[in-house]
Amino acid sequence: MCSHSWVRRATLAVMSLAFAVSPRVYEAAGADPAPRPNIVYILADDLGAFDVGWRGSRIKTPHLDSLAESGAKLEQFYVLPVCSPTRAALLTGRYPIRYGLQSGVVRPWADYGLPLEERLLPQALKTAGYETAIVGKWHLGHFRREYLPTSRGFDHQYGHYNGALDYFTHDRDGGHDWHRNDRASYDEGYSTHLIAKEAVQVVQRRDRKQPLFLYVPFNAVHSPLQVPENYAEPYGEFKKQRRAYAGMLTALDEAVGQIVQAIESQGETGNTLFIFSSDNGGPNPGQVTDNGSLRAGKGTLYEGGVRVCAFASWRGHIQPGTVVDEPIHIVDWYPTLLKLAGGSGEQVLPLDGRDIWPTITGKAPSPHEEIVLNITPGDGAIRAGDWKLVWHGGRRGNARNAKAEYELYNLRDDPEEKRDLATVEPEKLEELKTRFNRLAKSAVPPQQSGEKAADFKSPRVWGE
Repeated sequence: MCSHSWVRRATLAVMSLAFAVSPRVYEAAGADPAPRPNIVYILADDLGAFDVGWRGSRIKTPHLDSLAESGAKLEQFYVLPVCSPTRAALLTGRYPIRYGLQSGVVRPWADYGLPLEERLLPQALKTAGYETAIVGKWHLGHFRREYLPTSRGFDHQYGHYNGALDYFTHDRDGGHDWHRNDRASYDEGYSTHLIAKEAVQVVQRRDRKQPLFLYVPFNAVHSPLQVPENYAEPYGEFKKQRRAYAGMLTALDEAVGQIVQAIESQGETGNTLFIFSSDNGGPNPGQVTDNGSLRAGKGTLYEGGVRVCAFASWRGHIQPGTVVDEPIHIVDWYPTLLKLAGGSGEQVLPLDGRDIWPTITGKAPSPHEEIVLNITPGDGAIRAGDWKLVWHGGRRGNARNAKAEYELYNLRDDPEEKRDLATVEPEKLEELKTRFNRLAKSAVPPQQSGEKAADFKSPRVWGE
């Protein structure tokens, strides 16, 4: 397990500037001051960037479409290439290179998790008086109780710790993985339905004197591709795997509609900020998922792996039909939400996220000089303005068929990443290499699960 001492924290503080968040709740220019909103963050798992109705998909997503149209579509929203790093970035406001979660996902047998010195978003929101709940997938470590959600700022937890669990039995590798308040739960049913039911109950049972932070990270539409047959029936023209995937997404969309309806029934729609994104691009694009014209998919640093469909909706505070075409990153939600909530941004560890509310509501430019898409010992990528650098490093010549160590793209002119300009724009290449190398030097060594030990036996219940 990678250690994270006070020396490392001090080093990180020198390498990055602290991001102070004013406790004043603010709103778009010309609007009345906003109350602290309820915050509902819905995270899909492995969703193709163009598998939603508002982007022309044949798959039916009417509830997501309605929310997207009612607010701001985030057309250049970035995450990490795979699951655990994205979730860590959201909850810390810091790039995973800061704490060693940049390489792969946290495996069931891993003896590490999201480091305990990180101040998570629910912990920060509690300082502003929020009730906090996670309903869905954690995937940030469960090898000791202090790494579980109820020890990391969530008042309520329901769902599972690992990825790729069975949607019906709730097992992963022979161990049971369904929990309520970090104790084993044996609720029966399809996981997407259970998550929706629990999220609705959280809304209904909450103390309405407090604002609510409800984090709903669905395991859908991640494999295994399992869904009740009635959801897949409308997609008979699709091949088997995509047909099941489409049904899973329809079930997820239905669940979102139920959560929105619960908020609406309380008359709280005008005081609730809904946020939606995927955790990474779709895997197996063209076969199971659809990333449109974006290059490649999950697990890669090309746009199809890290640029996902996303939106933010808050009636009366975000203009319907807004389109945000500025690059922003999932780390940005941490300081943005804290500012909206009136919480304290004072913390030991500096944030990488920036306040994106003016970008979403006021057409301000991206607050970033550069965005880290990821940096590992084997590869990495950053975006600076319209330019993107991809470094292949130790993975050059592998299945990605990289012909050179560095690739350079102008995403304004070439969002499909078809024209490598590394040899055409040598000055720009050197500029981004300098930035990249500076950031790479600040990265801590990755914590990695490695292969499962030959004598490893899954516990009866994960997390016990």
